[in-house]
Amino acid sequence: MRSRSRLLGLVTGVAVLLAGLVALPTQASAAPLTKVLVFSKTAGFRHSSIPNGIAAIQQLGSANGFTVTATEDAGQFTTSNLAQYQAVVFMSTTGDVLNASQQTAFESYIAAGGGYVGVHAAADTEYSWPWYGSLVGAWFDSHPAIQTATVKIEDRTNPSTAHLPSTWSRSDEWYNYRTNPRSSARVLASLDESSYSGGNMSGDHPITWCKAYGGGRAWYTGLGHTEASYTDPNFTRMLLGGLQVAAGSVSADCSPRTTTPPTTPPPTPAGSTLKARANNQYVSAPNATTALIANKTSVGTSERFDLVNLANGNVALRAKSNGQFVAAENAGASALIANRASAGAWETFQLVRNSDGTVSLRATVNNRYVAADNGGASPLIANRTTIGQWEKFDLVTTS
Repeated sequence: MRSRSRLLGLVTGVAVLLAGLVALPTQASAAPLTKVLVFSKTAGFRHSSIPNGIAAIQQLGSANGFTVTATEDAGQFTTSNLAQYQAVVFMSTTGDVLNASQQTAFESYIAAGGGYVGVHAAADTEYSWPWYGSLVGAWFDSHPAIQTATVKIEDRTNPSTAHLPSTWSRSDEWYNYRTNPRSSARVLASLDESSYSGGNMSGDHPITWCKAYGGGRAWYTGLGHTEASYTDPNFTRMLLGGLQVAAGSVSADCSPRTTTPPTTPPPTPAGSTLKARANNQYVSAPNATTALIANKTSVGTSERFDLVNLANGNVALRAKSNGQFVAAENAGASALIANRASAGAWETFQLVRNSDGTVSLRATVNNRYVAADNGGASPLIANRTTIGQWEKFDLVTTS
């Protein structure tokens, strides 16, 4: 009897211990991403890449275990319907796409912990809805032509950008924004405005960011205008990370991390030279009275320039021979000459980076391109409306 009592006591003790172990609290894990709504209604410009974007997210869903509902029906924005989704994607929406009751439903969805993903023209949406403007982070202002630019990855700990190199060169339509979102969002990637033409954000140009907002989470990227974006593995992997961050299925620090941009953009390395593609000769600025001409086969002091960054994609050329800035004389109607002590309107050029690796210079005073006239046999002048071989230069840095 005594041994039986001991056995019963042992069994009871083990059962209590096991019950206690089962009842021990475990660390909460994020809920998996299972359902995504992609909304692509447009009331303004319609991007041809929208079907590509939807297809890319559907492929990401198939590969990562979540289902995707694609719609342009704003009627799906009800409190009960939105509750089934961990993230709602605004895929290049434009204009006013939701009515007042639908807006209220979406606000309630975010307040309940929902996730928002904005792609490209999502920033060109609902300008009269202040809550949405704060959610997306910044509204669209303008954009230059599609071109290649350097994207700087500011946060490589975020799941959406961890796979990217510190600098990422790609072609897209680069949005300027009405305000800078840096003070309210974690900037994940920004643009190097000196790498392309047409940026207007004074050298601090966020292009992808995330933030906590109104009880939920938001992730936005200005990339995604082109159809080719959605077959770029780096971009689609970034989109997947953005979906996961917005859904809360992965942890991410989206608190603002402000940095103060430099008050004056730094110049590129001294000793830049321009070699005309038309005749493979170097541009020379011999003195303050002789016009620039592409007629030198080697580089000396007269062929060296400081390429001074004036921000917004603009530069000035300061001749090493005399320390004077190159001017588009007579508002571009006369040959270029290095004879100005400071950089003003006539000394300001947009640096256009061409797809073949060359650069072109467009005088802001008349919006004309600088040409190595007569195959480089005549002085440089800013008088061309388009870029041809005579308007292309190789930008070479020398020691």
